[in-house]
Amino acid sequence: MARVRNKNGRRGGGGGVGKGGKWKMPASVARKQQAAMANVDQVTGDKIPKSFVFSRGKMPPMLRHLQQDLRKLMLPFTALNLKEKKRNNLKDFVNVSGPLGVTHFMILTNPKSSPHLRMAKTPQGPTYTFQIKEYSLASDIANSQKRPRCPPEIFKNSPLIVLNGFAGLGQPFKSLVTFFQNMTPAIDPATVKLSSCQRILLIHYDREKEIITFRHYSIKLQPVGVTRKIRKLMQNNKVPDLRDLNDVSDYVTKAGYGSESEVDDETATVSLASDVDKLNRASKKSAIRLQEIGPRMKLHLVKVESGLCSGEVLYPKPEPNEGVVGKGKEVEEEIEGQEDEDLMESDDDPEDESGEE
Repeated sequence: MARVRNKNGRRGGGGGVGKGGKWKMPASVARKQQAAMANVDQVTGDKIPKSFVFSRGKMPPMLRHLQQDLRKLMLPFTALNLKEKKRNNLKDFVNVSGPLGVTHFMILTNPKSSPHLRMAKTPQGPTYTFQIKEYSLASDIANSQKRPRCPPEIFKNSPLIVLNGFAGLGQPFKSLVTFFQNMTPAIDPATVKLSSCQRILLIHYDREKEIITFRHYSIKLQPVGVTRKIRKLMQNNKVPDLRDLNDVSDYVTKAGYGSESEVDDETATVSLASDVDKLNRASKKSAIRLQEIGPRMKLHLVKVESGLCSGEVLYPKPEPNEGVVGKGKEVEEEIEGQEDEDLMESDDDPEDESGEE
């Protein structure tokens, strides 16, 4: 059956003639193109990096909470409610990651020695294995603060990656820096919207202790010279309670609030290139405030593999008498043994699920 051609000679099939006699793109094609553009980094032209955060083996409740905090940190390009089953193996996650465009894995394990975190590039590696020396959950950090601040809207955009202490290091840290830089979409300082920069992931390397510190902050801008009362009035758009005041000026000059804007440090102020919100306008000075929202981790790099959790060991260099290599093999055996135990348990209860908060 021949397809009908429209007035401008194009074949029909969902499209039509728009105003001025121009051909109109079918809605289904437009939706597919829009979805494809949403998965492309507008700066580099590459696919937007996406991640899976999951665990292998038995996890205590504290590590389950850490896993969920890491998922929240990697928002919005991660699976926040990723479901895991005991019978799932690494190959299952790899098979699913291809169609979904997942580029990075963060895998928590809990061998007898100490918790470990694997960071891997899919589908062929490399894989970086870290020993978790210390960690604090987001809830722990919030409980330690007098005024915790973590609004949900700050997770609509990826965090900015800030690296410190990695300059001048050789392998494997050069490739590790590239790995960290590619975990989130690239930004163009000339075109980025300042309102989208609301989180920072600081990754600092201490050369003396050989420890990598992960700290996660929210970014808050405060206009210089504006009191806290005025800021609240403009942000909330609500009429303040003036019942106990004689005049509206008493609300602004009430003791205890007028001096807050005077503590702004000149080194922490910037002139904005574009408007961010009602208070922070272009060409006006604003103070930058960082508030930690967690999680916080101290990591020690113990192993680098060329493949995805397998392949040639690139770090530390394999030597028969090297104690660090023996420790790495011991940890690997503990993890594999733990996974085998879970698989045996899953045969008895195939419907049991883990990893879902």
